[in-house]
Amino acid sequence: MRKLIASCLAGAILATGLAVPASAQPRTEQGEARKEMRAGNILRSREIEACVLPTMGDAEYLGFAYDSTAMAYRLKFIKNGRVLFVDVDARTCRILRRSK
Repeated sequence: MRKLIASCLAGAILATGLAVPASAQPRTEQGEARKEMRAGNILRSREIEACVLPTMGDAEYLGFAYDSTAMAYRLKFIKNGRVLFVDVDARTCRILRRSK
């Protein structure tokens, strides 16, 4: 009986901890990108990919991340066993930096 009560209490504590209002949840880069994109401040990730992927030759595209502070996307590729990064201005699609 004690185990059942303890389990119920633990479940109730966990449930209340998960019910955090949206305003109190931590900011995510994906959420920031979506907000900026909807406001018309940055390009969509698909538009950025369309600018950059053709310039990467036979490198395999792995994905991207958005940096809300820099308002830039970082696209990740792999070629000949090396990981390459391309930083792109999210507003203009201008390539800022390529790793070597």
